[in-house]
Amino acid sequence: MNDQWFVRIAAELKINTQQVVSTAQLLDEGGTVPFIARYRKERTGSLDEVQIQTVRDRLEQFAEFDKRRDAIVKSLTERNLLSDELTARIDKAAIISELEDIYLPYRPKKRTRATIAREKGLEELAQKLLQQVADFDPAAAAVAFVSAEKGVESVEDALQGARDIIAEMVSENAEVRAALREHFAVEAVLQSKVVKDKEAEGAKFRDYFDWQEPAAKIAGHRLLAILRGENEGFLKVSLQPDAEKASRLITRFYRQAFCPAWEQVREAVEDSYKRLLSSSIENEFRKQLREKAEEEAIRVFAANLRELLMAPPLGQKSVLAIDPGFRTGCKVVCLDPQGKLLEHDVIFISQSDKARMASELLVKKLIERHKIEAIAIGNGTGSRETEAFIKGLQLPASISVVMVNESGASIYSASEVAREEFPDQDVTVRGAVSIGRRLMDPLAELVKLDPKSIGVGQYQHDVEQGKLKKGLDDVVMSCVNGVGVEVNTASRQILSYVAGLGPQLAKNIVAWREENGPFKNRRQLNKVPRLGPRAFEQAAGFLRVRSSDNLLDNSAVHPESYKIVEKMAADLGCSVGDIIKSQELRNRIRLKDYVSEEIGIPTLSDIMKELARPGLDPRDQFEAFAFAEGVNEIKDLLPGMVLPGIVTNVTQFGAFVDIGVHQDGLVHISQLCDRFVKDPAEVVKVQQKVKVRVLEVDIPRKRISLSMKSEKKPAEKW
Repeated sequence: MNDQWFVRIAAELKINTQQVVSTAQLLDEGGTVPFIARYRKERTGSLDEVQIQTVRDRLEQFAEFDKRRDAIVKSLTERNLLSDELTARIDKAAIISELEDIYLPYRPKKRTRATIAREKGLEELAQKLLQQVADFDPAAAAVAFVSAEKGVESVEDALQGARDIIAEMVSENAEVRAALREHFAVEAVLQSKVVKDKEAEGAKFRDYFDWQEPAAKIAGHRLLAILRGENEGFLKVSLQPDAEKASRLITRFYRQAFCPAWEQVREAVEDSYKRLLSSSIENEFRKQLREKAEEEAIRVFAANLRELLMAPPLGQKSVLAIDPGFRTGCKVVCLDPQGKLLEHDVIFISQSDKARMASELLVKKLIERHKIEAIAIGNGTGSRETEAFIKGLQLPASISVVMVNESGASIYSASEVAREEFPDQDVTVRGAVSIGRRLMDPLAELVKLDPKSIGVGQYQHDVEQGKLKKGLDDVVMSCVNGVGVEVNTASRQILSYVAGLGPQLAKNIVAWREENGPFKNRRQLNKVPRLGPRAFEQAAGFLRVRSSDNLLDNSAVHPESYKIVEKMAADLGCSVGDIIKSQELRNRIRLKDYVSEEIGIPTLSDIMKELARPGLDPRDQFEAFAFAEGVNEIKDLLPGMVLPGIVTNVTQFGAFVDIGVHQDGLVHISQLCDRFVKDPAEVVKVQQKVKVRVLEVDIPRKRISLSMKSEKKPAEKW
């Protein structure tokens, strides 16, 4: 890796170069982002996960740059085109567009109007025109180039060929292209028009049937929406500055004097912009804007996903979960505190009084039989009716009734993962189990799904899927390792996200414990097939063994640091357990006494925090939530109503809120709070409980406009 890249990354992140170099070395050694961030703070200077991910991603981008540069150098060398001057320019290039501009004149190309003109011997005439000598007569000079044998039939043919050569030279001029890029960035306007006769079919894009705005100011979500309309054949889109201004910009690179030759050059420049440059730079600019919009969309999706995965868990309690349904009934499952399916049945709450009474008796029996502590109800069709039915049973106040977001539950129920877990159950049972487990531990259950199916993204199908997957995988891995995983109860899916493991080692861990029984301590992980020293180093600190005889095995203290903790205990004349129990003992530990070449104050501080609260779950405490009574459908809404809700999705233009009517309402960014905000995430997060006021209800279009701004009271009369 070129040293200049380390310096550049350090400048971008405002850190020192050695931090970047050390992080790069750790990544090259096979280190994962969570492991490096948590257990190698001394080497990175305590960089956090986001910074380490940025270093990793930028290093990958620069590696691709170096790969492209090497390919260009190889191509030029093989064709004997590489000079010292060209080599210096290539070595100096810092961005891919600059590199490609340098290579453009030498790139092998198909036959163009310019190459045909060169074949006709018109290069010399083109060069003479470019010199723009005051007394040079283009028409007279062109006579010498007229040749029927070469296919130049007239003076105009010769001049046209020379202009074609000049036009191509202009389009390949690196300085011209750089100036045009800057011009596009400032002056380009995005315009979209509806495709003729597509008005009805493309009605969902009608906001953009006649749209225009400066490209530099366009919001990412709006750009992606417009580009989707173009991709689906409903919109025509252009991203162009004023053509006359752009042409004038280019002429300053070529105009030497007002003379007959200049008129030929000017015509060639205008042709170059219209025929070659405008579309080329537009495509580059479009790609640049799209990439920026995609990065923002992925950032929003990742932030929402993190909030959803880190939602407070109910914990290990006996749960009765219900997947609501009218015609086919509500599927009911009972789960033990570990999420194991104990029993399932169906209740009918809307068919007849007799069926309803039978359902009441059945639910009460199930609650008593399995000592149910909480009831989870999926928030799909029939959820509010099911909630009313359950609350009408007059159950003990100690039993929480919770509405659970079931987005993606149907995808899980039909997945291979669900079939492996419940090969003898149908999709309705699997879906209800997923709803119950989401209440108990959202993270453990949601990792079984493709994050894109969870429903907290924005234009996720329009962004580059490889980048999206990478961004979301980073979030899932960060959450899983941040919480920690109990190795004896964790599913194969959640284990696969533990640093250093992956799908195969996760499968091997599950197979080992099924064959040999629960892991007694972390050391036993070394017995798992193919789980070598490197994987153990990366994963051990994030895996918990609650039943271990070593208390540190149920903490985030890494096994490599056990000896330090044991030495602390020995120096105090007590056990490790005593240190964990006693704040007074911990206060007596002087961290500087345990500093070594490998371990410094950052790691020792982390160890002390962990000893104070070993294995602490970083997620918030669970709090039950209830929607407003009597507001069950969109027709029940009236402007002015103030209702409780849960944020289900945060986008660049606002937040969607579930208020219990089977259709999320939108709080536009302008209605989020009383002050101006650029990013809705400044105000709300996914899963946040909020109070909203109904502004407008459009029942035919199923649209609900909400506000979180304080209601302005009318001025008092004097």
